[in-house]
Amino acid sequence: MGEDKRLAAVVALAQGMAAAHTPAESWQAAASGARRALDGSFAALSVWERERGRLRVLVNVGERVPDEEEFPENETYPVHQFPEITEFLHERWALGGGPHAWVETAEGTAAGRPGYFHQRVTALRRRGRGCCVVAPVVLHGRAWGELYVARAVGAPVFGRADAGFATVLAAVVAAGIAQTEQLEEARQLAYTDALTGLANRRAVDMRLDEAIERHRAEGVVVSLVVCDLNGLKRVNDTCGHAVGDRLLERFGSVLSLCGAMVPGALAARLGGDEFCLLAVGPPVDDVVKAADELCRRAAELELGEGVACGVASTADAIGPVHSARRLFRLADAAQYRAKAMRADRPVVAGRAGPDDPVVRLADEPSSARAERRRFRGRRP
Repeated sequence: MGEDKRLAAVVALAQGMAAAHTPAESWQAAASGARRALDGSFAALSVWERERGRLRVLVNVGERVPDEEEFPENETYPVHQFPEITEFLHERWALGGGPHAWVETAEGTAAGRPGYFHQRVTALRRRGRGCCVVAPVVLHGRAWGELYVARAVGAPVFGRADAGFATVLAAVVAAGIAQTEQLEEARQLAYTDALTGLANRRAVDMRLDEAIERHRAEGVVVSLVVCDLNGLKRVNDTCGHAVGDRLLERFGSVLSLCGAMVPGALAARLGGDEFCLLAVGPPVDDVVKAADELCRRAAELELGEGVACGVASTADAIGPVHSARRLFRLADAAQYRAKAMRADRPVVAGRAGPDDPVVRLADEPSSARAERRRFRGRRP
C-alpha cells in the first residue's frame, strides 16, 4: 500500500472513531478501520483487565468463525497465555523504547520478536487463518490492550512494513479511545446525581419520554415510583447537612437495592429529598412489590422518618397515558396522598375504584397541590 493510501486509511479510521456515539461504536470503528487499512480478513480489539489478569475481547469484525461474536459477552483469555502484553512490552518501555507491533503466522513468528507466540499460533490454526499482526494499544503511558488483524490462509503474509503501519494505527486507535472515554465520562456526569451516584432528573426525563413513546407504539408497560424521603429537614436542622447527605446516600443505596428486584429499572434522585424508580416492561405488581420493600427498608433506617411512596403504571386503571407528564403527575399525586395519609406502604394510582382520588387529584386542572413540582421543572 502506497503512502497516500495509508494516510487516507489513517484519516478514515480516525474519522470513524470520532463519529462514534458510544464506546461499542468506537471499538467497532477501530477494528473495522484497521482491518481495511491492513487489508485483513478479520480484526479484533481487546482490553487488558489488570484486576482480573485477562484480555477481554471487545469486538470482532470481518470474517468470523462460529465461536466469535461481534460483541462477545465473555470472550476472555488469561494474560499468562499472552504474556507479551505484560512482560515483553513492559520491558521494552522500561528501556526507553516504544511499543511495536509484530507479525505471526500459523507456522510461527514472521516479523518482530515478542518472545512468545505459541498461543497465537494455536489460535490461528484453530480458526483457519494464515497470519496476524498484533499491535499494543497504549493509553496514558500504560498498556490498555491490543489491536489484532488477521489474514486468511493463502493471503500474503504480513511483513515488517505492515507491522510498522499497525503500530501507527494502534496509536490512532488509542487517541480515539481516549476521546471516547472523555465523552463517556462527560455523558455519565450529565446523567448522574453527584451525591448518590444514581441517575438524575435529566436521565429520568429522557428515559421516560422514550418509554411513553414505546407504550404508545407497542403497548409496553411503563411504571413509575415517586417517593419523598421523610424527615430530611429535621436531620439537616438538628444534625447538620453532612449527616443529611449521609441519609440521602444511604437511602439511595436502599433504592438501588430495591430497584434491582425489577429487571432494567432505573433508580434516580430527582433532587432534594425526592427520588424515583422507572420500570419499562416488567409487570406492575413486581414494581409495587419493590416499592413495598423500599418502604419497609426506609422505615428501618437509623435516621429519617421513612418514605412516602406513590406508584403509577400504564397497566392500571388510570386512563390513557399519552405523555410522560401525565404519568409523572399521577405518580406524584399518589406519593402526595401517601404522605398525607402517613402511609407505610405505597399508594398505587387507579386501584381505589372508578372514582380513584389519586387519578382525580392528578387530572384536576387546578388541584389542591397546585402542581407543586411542575413535573420537576419541565415545561408543558
